[in-house]
Amino acid sequence: ALGFVNNSAASTVTKFVLLGFPGCEELQCFLFSLFFGVYVFTMMGNGTIVCAVRWDPRLHTPMYILLGNFAFLEIWYITSTVPTMLINFLSETKTISFVGCFLQLYFFTSLGTTEVYFLCIMAYDRYLAICHPLHYPTIMTQQRCSILMSLCWLFGFLSYSVSTVQLSQLPFCGPNIINHFLCDIDPLMALSCAPAPVTEIVLFVLSSLIIILTLLYILGSYTLLLLTVLKVPSATGRRKAFSTCGSHLTVVCLFFGALLVMYVSPTADNPAEIQKIMTLFYSVVTPFLNPLIYSLRNKEMKAAMKKVLRIERT
Repeated sequence: ALGFVNNSAASTVTKFVLLGFPGCEELQCFLFSLFFGVYVFTMMGNGTIVCAVRWDPRLHTPMYILLGNFAFLEIWYITSTVPTMLINFLSETKTISFVGCFLQLYFFTSLGTTEVYFLCIMAYDRYLAICHPLHYPTIMTQQRCSILMSLCWLFGFLSYSVSTVQLSQLPFCGPNIINHFLCDIDPLMALSCAPAPVTEIVLFVLSSLIIILTLLYILGSYTLLLLTVLKVPSATGRRKAFSTCGSHLTVVCLFFGALLVMYVSPTADNPAEIQKIMTLFYSVVTPFLNPLIYSLRNKEMKAAMKKVLRIERT
């Protein structure tokens, strides 16, 4: 029942217990209802963006194709965490198998890394559109856009593949209680019953490099973009350029802000409750806000989404 198997002198963990958000039964039911609502809204909102981009010929441009794929990614990203949370809210044991735990870790980190790369490509697209408008159609063709998106998915799922296998090979002798709502790197490292400084350093360096390098690239792109926009003579032109980039920059700030606190900052050894809140922010809140951020600030997307919603009603 505890999830241990006696193996000569040592015990091996066969399952983990995800504590999640502890509380009374009424609180668990309330949290289940809250996160179920968030999950359904996120699926519907991002799904509507995907359908809008697919069905509206006016949105068959690199900017919207990237946005449609980003929304598709957000659907899978939130699905890697919330269904497990919902099951645990109604479960008494709150257990997850050893294999299930590391599969969740792999998909959660891979999808999160893919999102980081996607945000880079979207920044590159905006940089080209505003800083090199005349060359944009020849540089950012649909074929090149498809290649870049494919590379995001490929490198996203390769980045943590070896590290996840290394982490799963560490000895886990107990305890098997994870004070988190998902299987993440730091809580699993803490449960290993043998020190693994090399694996720990590799994971920290890998996470730091991915987050910092991509963030620097995005900030560099937006710095050049801002300098170009400030040179635009008309206020209307400047406002339109800022409006185009505002949505993407909002998502970048929300997503990277939480990632930096969790994986790069000196406060990486945060209390468990802070870790839960930060993880919740970039893994659940950002996908939830994505449809609102992009639809409210973009007339074409708003019109296309309304069209899709009307079709769905009929």
